[in-house]
Amino acid sequence: MNITKVVDAKGLACPMPIVKTKKAMNELESGQVLEIYTTDKGAKNDLIAWAKSGGHELLNHEEENNVFIFWIKKG
Repeated sequence: MNITKVVDAKGLACPMPIVKTKKAMNELESGQVLEIYTTDKGAKNDLIAWAKSGGHELLNHEEENNVFIFWIKKG
């Protein structure tokens, strides 16, 4: 997977992970991939819903040591 940009939102509470993700996504071109790190448990549902509503593709997500990692491809 070719990552274009990384967002580190660890330690931030909702809605900041979404705010930082949206800002970073606006800087990408269609087809580019954004990698997001967050520790906010609510971000999982928020990011999945946000990606879908924005026409983006959630490629994958996983959890490592209480850090959630998401890969979203810009639509």
